[in-house]
Amino acid sequence: MVRYKVTLKKEEREQLQAVLGKGKHTSQQYRNACVLLNSDESPKGQKLSNEQIAQVLHINTKTVERVKQRFVEEGFEECMDRKPYPKKGPKKADGDFEAHLIALSCSEAPEGYSRWSLRLLADKMVEMKYTDNISHETVRRVLKKTKSSRGK
Repeated sequence: MVRYKVTLKKEEREQLQAVLGKGKHTSQQYRNACVLLNSDESPKGQKLSNEQIAQVLHINTKTVERVKQRFVEEGFEECMDRKPYPKKGPKKADGDFEAHLIALSCSEAPEGYSRWSLRLLADKMVEMKYTDNISHETVRRVLKKTKSSRGK
């Protein structure tokens, strides 16, 4: 297990103490400030174990380890700010796709089936080359949004 050593500079320690002193910060910033101050290994810091910090703050030890890791690898500012969410890819179900899916679901079910299933619709949309791949869950969401039945 990799152990991350947190050594705070004087300015960083003052900033963290300011976060604890003022009520204008998010709970995540407050929690991270507590973790970093309690795990500071500099001469003026008070070094506590991950378990002790987790017990005092009522959080998981893994959270303490992640905060320390982020501080060491990414720096002070990134550790205190919220991590940005990854960008989503392009939507697979655009208007054209939805129109073809609804038309297909309203059509006659394939031979041997009494009505369309979500997986059958997904497979047929790929077979007809409206998309490269699509999950049955995406088909369900599109049909739920339009309140379409599958051939009742």
